[in-house]
Amino acid sequence: MAIVRKTKEEIEKMRTAGQLVRKVLTYCHDAAKPGTTTQEIDQGAYEIFTAAGANGLFKGYPGPVPFPSNLCISINEQVVHGIASGRVIEDGDLVSVDCGVRLDGWCGDAATTIRVGNVQAAHKKLCDITKHVLNLAIANIKPGRKWSQIARLMQNYAERSGVSVVREYVGHGIGREMHEDPKVPNFVSPDLLNRDIELREGMVLAIEPMCNLGTKQVKTLDDLWTVVTADGQPSAHYEHTVAVTGKGADVLTLGRPD
Repeated sequence: MAIVRKTKEEIEKMRTAGQLVRKVLTYCHDAAKPGTTTQEIDQGAYEIFTAAGANGLFKGYPGPVPFPSNLCISINEQVVHGIASGRVIEDGDLVSVDCGVRLDGWCGDAATTIRVGNVQAAHKKLCDITKHVLNLAIANIKPGRKWSQIARLMQNYAERSGVSVVREYVGHGIGREMHEDPKVPNFVSPDLLNRDIELREGMVLAIEPMCNLGTKQVKTLDDLWTVVTADGQPSAHYEHTVAVTGKGADVLTLGRPD
């Protein structure tokens, strides 16, 4: 792995990008109302970050086909990589929004799950658990700690709370590029134990647990991007860009509570 640690000055530039991401997610939180389409939200987000002089990280991202949206907007059983469209948001939906931008050469990346209107109690609980999984990771970051220790805390809390942790998609380093080394999974695996990561001051990580109400198994739809739960149960997704400091974690994408 080629882990690039950032200087304090570089981290401040990443904070500026992170705050723009937070501004976009705040807009999405306010815009995600019954009757609004995901395409309308996607366009509004594009206008916000381009007005600030930033470029989106998602549209055109290489894959089986280039990713077609500015945001990933995933609803209910959609786990991640949902494509904006004419789909209308309905009362009771869980709307997961993932946003990434590059501003002045540095990236910010964050995600949140928005609870629209009258959400079922079990679905609210799923969101609360997933958000706590992310906060648990952030609270336990410190130089010298192994990532497997944090991943074990994340996985154990989620599973003891009755939800499953998606295995196919994990967090990552971030800096001048959206995806840098290391990979930071939300669960413990033999691969992680064999290639564990020791946290060092100056590392910047995009930590992003995805938890499902039912099975952890997922599948990809025919659009070649949208990932859904295999059993059709809802999923939740939360993410922050986090710098490792001598004192612990510095969350670069913090803002108004979701």
